[in-house]
Amino acid sequence: MVFKQKSVASTDAAPINPTEVARKRRFAKIGLTVMIALAIFSLGVNVGNGRVRFGAHTGRTGLSAQLDYTTVNDIYAAIRQNYNGKLTEAQMLDGLKHGLAEATNDPYTQYFTAAEAKKFNEELNNSFSGIGAELGQDADKNIIVIAPIKGFPAEKAGLQAQDIIVSINGKSTQGMSVDEAVSVVRGPKGTDVKLGIVRGADSLTLTITRDNIQLPSVTTKTLDGNIGYLQISSFSSDTAQLVQKAADGFKSQNVKGIIVDLRNDPGGLLDAAVDVSSEWVPQGKLVVEERGTSGDDKHFASGKSELAAIPTVVLVNSGSASAAEITAGALHDNKRATIIGEKSYGKGVVQQLVNFPDGSQLKVTVASWFRPNGQNINHKGITPDQIVKLTADDAKANNDTQLTAAEAFLNK
Repeated sequence: MVFKQKSVASTDAAPINPTEVARKRRFAKIGLTVMIALAIFSLGVNVGNGRVRFGAHTGRTGLSAQLDYTTVNDIYAAIRQNYNGKLTEAQMLDGLKHGLAEATNDPYTQYFTAAEAKKFNEELNNSFSGIGAELGQDADKNIIVIAPIKGFPAEKAGLQAQDIIVSINGKSTQGMSVDEAVSVVRGPKGTDVKLGIVRGADSLTLTITRDNIQLPSVTTKTLDGNIGYLQISSFSSDTAQLVQKAADGFKSQNVKGIIVDLRNDPGGLLDAAVDVSSEWVPQGKLVVEERGTSGDDKHFASGKSELAAIPTVVLVNSGSASAAEITAGALHDNKRATIIGEKSYGKGVVQQLVNFPDGSQLKVTVASWFRPNGQNINHKGITPDQIVKLTADDAKANNDTQLTAAEAFLNK
């Protein structure tokens, strides 16, 4: 996911801490990058702290100048008079708000009630209880695993990127939104969740014990042959600072090469992706361009590009999304890195969080992003320069063929 705060999808784990709309924080994801003012029902339409009505300008959405509530009121009246059960006006209003977001048919545009927003923010703050996996939707609206997060219950139980989750605790996921699936998968530490999985031609059931998830953003080490290894698990508020620290360490060690491991990185903050890329990309060079509701916005490298002269390999796979793809594309297109691994996830859109006075939130897609070479990778992904598969058998045998290929490339 890419958040613009400047976040691939709803997540079981996500890397951002949203602030007020006025500060224009955005999602980049998968991850994890955006900006908009969007209308929501609340006995009218509210944006931020002020009441807004749809005006004459249709904007890029093509929406009419005014929204006719007549048929909505007809349905409300019919439910009020005929429904055999108890309902509250708050439930009905929340349903309207969810419906507005869902009407976009965009899996990344979602409305959160105050309670849902609280859970979402727990994810963004990297502190929640769950299994540790990034979930998304494929073209057929199946709930899929974008990436299990290294070291947490999902990975330990054998969940893999691109697994299709067909049931959760025996309940079919057909027609279930990503957020609904995430809500069911999460739960108190120590409790179990049972996932029905389709993996290729195989069907299996995994029982995973939930745990507290506290995501590390960056890990580093020095490999044999004096090769620096930098793994980014998500692009969060501390990522740029940690990568800067790693860069200083690599420079002092005079490493002969660097491996940037972005495999199973669901994305995160756009600003973090730009700052990380700036460790390699020379100042003033293009990192990424947004094209969206508020116009076009180009993001250029800033900083000292300390690592620009050090041969670098970026590792990606099908779990590399959004901000991870921005970084991989920026380094590659600026001729600062070779990409090795498997084709990335392909999330080339950006979301922004819009906060409302009652604690609710809207996560809305506001832009598409483009690599320095002009490509938008949405639903396409980034194809590596050197394709290296990592099979399930290799993974079980702890035989990291992709990392080995990266080391061999740097040792030439």
